Amino acid sequence: MRIMLSCGEPSGDLYAGALVAELLAREPSAEVSGFGGQRLAAAGARLIGDFEGLSVTGLTEAIRVLPRSFAMLRRLTAAARELRPDVFVAIDFPDFNFRLMAKVHALGIPVVYYISPQLWAWRAGRMQTMKRFVTRVLVIFPFEEPLYRNAGVPVEFVGHPLVDLVQVRQPRAELLRERGLDPAVPTVALLPGSRPNELRRIVPGMAAALPLIRARVPSVQFLVAAAPNLPDTLFAPLLDAGAGAVGRPALVRERTDDVLAASDVVVTASGTATVQAALHERPMVVVYRLSPLTYRLGKPFVRVDTYAMANLVAGRRIVPELIQEDFTAERVATETVRFLTDGELHARTREELRRVRARLGDRGASGRAADAVLAVARTHNLRR
Repeated sequence: MRIMLSCGEPSGDLYAGALVAELLAREPSAEVSGFGGQRLAAAGARLIGDFEGLSVTGLTEAIRVLPRSFAMLRRLTAAARELRPDVFVAIDFPDFNFRLMAKVHALGIPVVYYISPQLWAWRAGRMQTMKRFVTRVLVIFPFEEPLYRNAGVPVEFVGHPLVDLVQVRQPRAELLRERGLDPAVPTVALLPGSRPNELRRIVPGMAAALPLIRARVPSVQFLVAAAPNLPDTLFAPLLDAGAGAVGRPALVRERTDDVLAASDVVVTASGTATVQAALHERPMVVVYRLSPLTYRLGKPFVRVDTYAMANLVAGRRIVPELIQEDFTAERVATETVRFLTDGELHARTREELRRVRARLGDRGASGRAADAVLAVARTHNLRR
């Protein structure tokens, strides 16, 4: 059996790695290849292409990497034509994967879309593209399933893979002491994103908020979660701005779960990290900033009034969101200090996040996704 995957960013790579591990546990002789990163390769897939340098957010940023994106698209299409996989699995990254799945579909290869694009949030017209090219959609949020089913797209809710992937390796006190911090004082986790262009827009706003937070809660200390393959220089403003009597913020690489478990409050970029924070039941302040042009061009197409996944799953706003012009140092500081100083608000928010966690499905999402992928591949094999 041959399986081909495509994911184009760190979060997709995380899910792809977990999926491939489950696929190979069920079909040890399967040949798995695709477009991804370190986790996909570590799980046993042969990389046809690496997404490093191609993972960006925003229209203007995407334009800059178009030549490399099209070159990768041609390479993957040629690989699909040569390998003739039994199934192609697209994982998130829709602007790239929509083009690739159309080409793969034209070769007679069935397409499974895992971690489906947020059609309910913007560019709803893409639902017809999904209906045309996708054999099955595997969704990870419960509210997505009826949207696809009502549109006539074969769909299955498998649950969120992060439910399985959350893993705390080091207790709070041990991690903080190891980093020269005090386990007895309030700790704020800072998660500024996983792409370089995200950090360049988000880190300055976060950094400007840190002295304001410390002015109101003098004992506060900060932990910074760093995604893989990002240079220390991108985080430098946070480390400098957060220094105080307790010590400088500690930069912790590739251990986001440990950072979240050691924190009392989280300031995070919108995205997968908000789901991780919700799974840890940590009150959070969600921030994001796009380039002004991208924001102006995209805003008329947005169909939701909230962005954080915790709020979308809850069906209402349970954590504050500071997007674009609302993302100011003063607003970040005010919302963070509220969580640090209002015990009732903190406890109430944790209870709301506990409910969100329960809605994300039981353990075993990656295994259920693997079963669905293999079912499509076997059906295709029988028809050959």
